[in-house]
Amino acid sequence: MNTVADLKQIMDKEAWTQEDCLHIREAILNVKEPVKKFRSAIAEISAANPTPTGAPAVKLGIANYMLCRFNEALELLGRGTDNKERRFYQALCYKHLRQWDKAVEAFGFAEDRGWDPKEVTLETAEAQCLAGNTEAAARSIGRFAKSSQEDANWHHVVGMIAEMQGDYDTAIQSYETARRLHSGHPAATFRLAYYYDLHGDTESAAELYLECVTRSESAGGESAGQPYPVHANALLNLAVLYEDAGQYEQAEYCLRRILACNPNHPRAKLFLKDVNASKTMVFDEDEAKRLARRNDLLAIPVTDFELSVRARNCLKKMNIRTLGDLLHVTEPELLSYKNFGETSLAEIKTMLVAKNLSIGQMRETDDSELTDETETSPMVGDEGVLATPLAQIELSVRVRKVLDRLKIKTLGELASKTEPELLTCQNFGKTSLDEVNLRLKDYGLSLRETP
Repeated sequence: MNTVADLKQIMDKEAWTQEDCLHIREAILNVKEPVKKFRSAIAEISAANPTPTGAPAVKLGIANYMLCRFNEALELLGRGTDNKERRFYQALCYKHLRQWDKAVEAFGFAEDRGWDPKEVTLETAEAQCLAGNTEAAARSIGRFAKSSQEDANWHHVVGMIAEMQGDYDTAIQSYETARRLHSGHPAATFRLAYYYDLHGDTESAAELYLECVTRSESAGGESAGQPYPVHANALLNLAVLYEDAGQYEQAEYCLRRILACNPNHPRAKLFLKDVNASKTMVFDEDEAKRLARRNDLLAIPVTDFELSVRARNCLKKMNIRTLGDLLHVTEPELLSYKNFGETSLAEIKTMLVAKNLSIGQMRETDDSELTDETETSPMVGDEGVLATPLAQIELSVRVRKVLDRLKIKTLGELASKTEPELLTCQNFGKTSLDEVNLRLKDYGLSLRETP
């Protein structure tokens, strides 16, 4: 089709159908002429009518959603006609912003105003699943089980529920079924790529991420479901894989595809800065080897050393598993533990001296500093926020892998770490640290200050 001409024809309409949205999605997969024309058309309409209401506001809200400008989209949709399109796209924006309760509520409003009940149910179940409520998600889709064996979207949600519950074999099977029923199903393809990425199969992950951002959802006709916006998360994760492989030009291209749609996308701007820095970065092989040896040393389990049964049991109960853990506790903290005395302390100190290490050397803190830190610690914040699982937080795969290795599961556990503690981890650099700080700031939190 003549992409630019079709875009102009669609933009001239007062209101858009789902088919129009699918055509737009197909067009802006190309980051050259069409996306520029689309952005230009939106800017012209907005300039002519800075405070649109009614149908024009809904149209502009959907347009901003397609370009991953979710907050702007919500503002426009809020001024639009109260119809099924407005409510459905409000729900999609809330879902992408991870405001799960608002998303579920808005999907309900969309169904009340005439949106397809089954599609609403599947979208609602996906939001419930991402919020961690897999039981509610399973109940939501259960009533469509018999009639949905050939529905790709239904199998995608089944896969998400299984994945969140740790049943990875069922999850992979369900995603593959969704992809078979609808070739290149974008959501199932992304979840499958993300699974492979987290589990170290970067080659399969890169192939599937690339498929996410090059295939058109409209190719499958009605089975394609609602039109996803430009798949920013797939492009971000693909850029990270390219950067790790030293393919900086490909990484930059992925990030510029996001910025072509949304020039203010914070994570894309942050990652692009890192990629450009990597192009001119001088790799210090000796320093890298030194850090690798240091990290390997800190990861040695304390059970590998000859310690008394009493000392072993005390360390186990205190959750001190590695040499690195011992470097983060002080002698008073060890001695304050029941059954841990001077004899146990002496044998541990002897063991560390043999490695040119000492107890608490990574946390040189006196009692007054500990008191101040406790008073200003982010851990005194809202317990509900602190208990938020990291699975619900938007993080890059690189950061998520490091936090998984550190067994950090909640915002509170993350906020209890210091910058040096995170930076000592392999593959965790300044860009990853900036990303973590941005996410914590969104929730009114920050990393623990270094004493």
